[in-house]
This record gives sequence, structure tokens and C-alpha cells, in this order.
Amino acid sequence: MYPAVNEAVIRSIEEGISGSCSLMVPCPAAGHAMELLRRRPEIPFGVHLTMVCEMPRLRWGPLAARERVSSLLDETGALYPHHRIPELLARARLDEVETEFRAQIDAVLDAGLRPAHLDWHCLADGGRADVFDLTLTLAGEYGLAVRAWLDPARERLRGRGLPVIDHGFLDSFSFDPDGKAERYAELLRTLPAGLSEWAVHPGLDDAEARAVDPDGWRVRSGDHAFLASPQARELLRQEEIVVIDYGMVQRAWAGGLRRQPRGRGPRPPHAGAP
Repeated sequence: MYPAVNEAVIRSIEEGISGSCSLMVPCPAAGHAMELLRRRPEIPFGVHLTMVCEMPRLRWGPLAARERVSSLLDETGALYPHHRIPELLARARLDEVETEFRAQIDAVLDAGLRPAHLDWHCLADGGRADVFDLTLTLAGEYGLAVRAWLDPARERLRGRGLPVIDHGFLDSFSFDPDGKAERYAELLRTLPAGLSEWAVHPGLDDAEARAVDPDGWRVRSGDHAFLASPQARELLRQEEIVVIDYGMVQRAWAGGLRRQPRGRGPRPPHAGAP
């Protein structure tokens, strides 16, 4: 979205406990993000498929030509904001969703980058069953994993022998910024056995962040402060939590799709992927 987010994401992986990140290709600072990733090919990242622009002070539009994706745009020719997602889902044509999704994935590949997974911005599991199915098809074509958070999508993928999270999905925007570090510490101490995933949103506290993201900068700054802290690393050591990344998940998806097993494999004893 903006450089302070990009910098904090990289620090949270290189210096902290985060495992992977997602790239929003249509956003203003996407070029900066891709350059950071290009210099760090060891960082696993996904394409955060984007059809929503929820920040009125920081606008972005589709990557495809507007006349090719008109059903994804509101009456002003812009991407729908967050509070109008139901309208977007009611009128979005699947062929135009595919056009935009392919444009975003191909832009990443054309930049010389190799993503590990696909997920969706503001649309859990794609928002519609046919969008979810489309994303699975694209993932198979491009050799990527897919992040699925909700049932029945998780059960469907488990039935295909593909790894998905075992527990409820954590979104850091659901927490009050005050006392967040203590809350995170408590959750790590009580993390259940199996595969968990935390969607965290690190960002640096600078003047641009406060100007363009007045409702989000405190969430992002608090996330970064905890993720990159010695306390977080020590908690992982004490609780014997193994942080995995989406490069590993991508490899498991590739093997699972080849084998098409009927059951689930063994779970790591205490794993998480912040």
C-alpha cells in the first residue's frame, strides 16, 4: 500500500517471527515492494488478489484495462470500497474476475518474481464459491498454493489431501491496538497443537502512514513492534512453536495434488505461520 508497510513487512520476516507475506499488485507502492522482494528471493510471498480499495486517501484501480473489467467497478469507474463488497460480489462477472486476477499474477511473473500462493484482499476465500473455484484453477495452472480460512473451503481442500489451517484464522485488525503485545503473548502461550495462521499487518509509524492510513497505522505499528521483538522470538523458543512459510505449503500442495490422497497426513505437534 505504502512504503512504511513494505519496510515493516520485510523487517518482520528478516528480524522477527513472520513467515511469509502477500503482495497487492495494483497498489501505489507495489513497485517498491517488488524491488524489495527481488533483492530477497528467499522470502516466500503470495499474490494478494485485489478487487477492493478500502482506503479513501490512497486509491488504486484494476491492473487490467477498465473496459475489460467493468463489472468490478463502481459508478465512478473505481474499485469498490470495503462497505460495498456485497454490491461487488453481486455484479462481478467471473470472466472479468479471471481477467483481473491473471493480470495481477502475470505482472508479478513479468517482474521476475515467483510467488508461492494466492489469497484475496478483503474477500475471505474469494467471497463467492465460483471465485474460490477460479482461484484454485489458477493456482493449479501456475503451480501455487491457496490460503483457505473458512469452512466449507477448508474441508473441501482437506478432502483432496491438501494442508489447511486446523484452527480459527486470526486477523490482527480484530484486536484493540492497546494491550496488543500482551494479547499476542497470551495467544502464543496457549496456541493449540496443529496448524495455525495469523494474518498480521506490520507497518512503520511515520508521517505518511499517519496521513494516508489514519484508521490503520496504530494497528500496523503495534504489529511490527511485537513481531520484531526479542519477546516474540523468546516465546516461540519457550513454547516450541515452529514457524513455517508458504514456500513449504506450496511444496506440500504440489505433492498433494500429484498423489491425491484421501486422508490427512500427520500434523506438526505445535506449528504456526504468523
